[in-house]
Amino acid sequence: MISQKGQNTIPPLTKILGLLFLTILFLLVVHGEVHHYEFVVREKNFTRLCETKSMLVVNDSFPGPEIRVHRGDTVYVNVHNQGYYGFTIHWHGVRQPRNPWSDGPEYITQCPISPGTNFTYEVILSEEEGTLWWHAHSDWTRASVHGAIVILPAVGTTFPFPLPDEDETIVLASWYKGDLKAVVDTAMETGSDLPSSDAYTINGQPGDLCPCSSETTYRRKIDYGKTYLLRIVNANLNAEVFFAIAQHNLTVVGLDGAYIKPISTSYIITLPGQTMDVLFEAKQPLGQYYMAARIYWTEDAEVDNFDHENATAIFEYNGNYTSPTSPSFPSTLPSYLDYFGALKFTDQIKSLATPAYPVNVPVNISTKMYIVVSMNSLSCEHSGCDSDQQIATSLNNISWANPGIDVLQAYYRNLSGVYTTDFPEQPLSYYNFTDVSFDPEIVFTDQARRVKVLNYNESVEIVFQGTNVLDHSMSHPMHLHGYSFYVVGYGFGNYDNVTDPKRFNLVDPPQVTTFAIPRKGWLAIRFTANNPGVWFWHCHFEKHLSWGMNAAFIVKNGGTPETSIRDPPTYMPPCRVLLNSHVQDFDANTVKQ
Repeated sequence: MISQKGQNTIPPLTKILGLLFLTILFLLVVHGEVHHYEFVVREKNFTRLCETKSMLVVNDSFPGPEIRVHRGDTVYVNVHNQGYYGFTIHWHGVRQPRNPWSDGPEYITQCPISPGTNFTYEVILSEEEGTLWWHAHSDWTRASVHGAIVILPAVGTTFPFPLPDEDETIVLASWYKGDLKAVVDTAMETGSDLPSSDAYTINGQPGDLCPCSSETTYRRKIDYGKTYLLRIVNANLNAEVFFAIAQHNLTVVGLDGAYIKPISTSYIITLPGQTMDVLFEAKQPLGQYYMAARIYWTEDAEVDNFDHENATAIFEYNGNYTSPTSPSFPSTLPSYLDYFGALKFTDQIKSLATPAYPVNVPVNISTKMYIVVSMNSLSCEHSGCDSDQQIATSLNNISWANPGIDVLQAYYRNLSGVYTTDFPEQPLSYYNFTDVSFDPEIVFTDQARRVKVLNYNESVEIVFQGTNVLDHSMSHPMHLHGYSFYVVGYGFGNYDNVTDPKRFNLVDPPQVTTFAIPRKGWLAIRFTANNPGVWFWHCHFEKHLSWGMNAAFIVKNGGTPETSIRDPPTYMPPCRVLLNSHVQDFDANTVKQ
């Protein structure tokens, strides 16, 4: 439209629509969108490895449904328990600022969702971007109750790498024959070893190399010349995993919901609990190519009671060509015991560390902790024990035992007798941690519920020290809820607090939520305690978590409402326990503040 003065003018309606669009865009960037999901959790029959079994899944699928959102969004997930036992769900890698009520670990921030009931989680995304995941956080239920969380860049922004043509979620998981819950419950009762998986799966299927599996192998059609972003989730219970694609190079660009400096590689290694964003270009001759996964075994080579199966899936190029009898297998996939292959990949992981994605590593440390991570034994005195000892694990010789009500409720409601605040900052005794030890003073541990209390905004450094107690050394993938942490260093042997800190990376250390203590080695991490609440931390090997390699932080409130725990939701799942009172069931929803 031209005015009488010959100048362009904009019609009033166009101005209004333009302003409205900009306002909506601004609100989306600042506050994010709100999404709603319904999770119906119930038993369903699945056939794998020539056998049919019933197991608990979400929305009748294994793996479960994907949540797809943008950075800064909020997600409400209404979980309906139509199964036969209680469980909780954890949103792995999501910081949940000021909102521990929806973090999910059983008896830490909530009690289980009972059969026939439901509970709505409020999942608050903040700085996370990339791929994370959700999973059950009760016993071994996460073996079948899990799925991916895809967090796209915030509205109006994009990736810090060339835009891929498509993305594809790859969930690596474990398959167990029979009734896994019954087997685990029996082992915990008798004090015996916990089960190993019978196969690994890629997007729910073991693949061509496993019995009765070739017709159901997961396949993905791809187009020549396109770039694909793989969103890889390691949902295995007890396995670090090597992964590769035949004749295709990979570029790793993200880890645990944060971007990293690109790593060009022919394989990756991923820990249980970790997620990775990986690019690959489909530029090989038209054909079919296996992607494959196998365990990385960090115990002694003589200990071979692990799942040796290779999980496979197939990338299949579109086009007219004659397919070979069998797809090409990745020759670059490392062997089970390839220690140097694992170390070579891990040493390359660095934060992106750009103005758009800065690092903020704590320098002036106010709290230092040295935590010994160990296999142990406990006295087994009840009638179900196989012997007078049972397997245990510990942190600073404290083996965690779940309370009858969750720690968060006890802290928030000021209930006594649920936990103590004396988790030790140093080992209870010093010895040659990486040497074999059968000393009863070291082997035997105590069960307790000791937490570590941190003031708001404390700068924390933790050095985890691996051990060889009972001649049982291996790596330990440590996971911290409510936070990402910086991996400032790791090494082998006993940590030296004089020389080792001189080698710390304070420039571009990886910022992650899960990272491994090397076998017979140590791991140093740092974070700022600026998220008030009760936050679980534990080894993400489900065996070790079950045996007690867990603890919790209580981070106190800051001095303002914006730095304090949010009020609890109107409903929390009640805790079915007998307290030292006339109350039979503790129901937090009826307790007055």
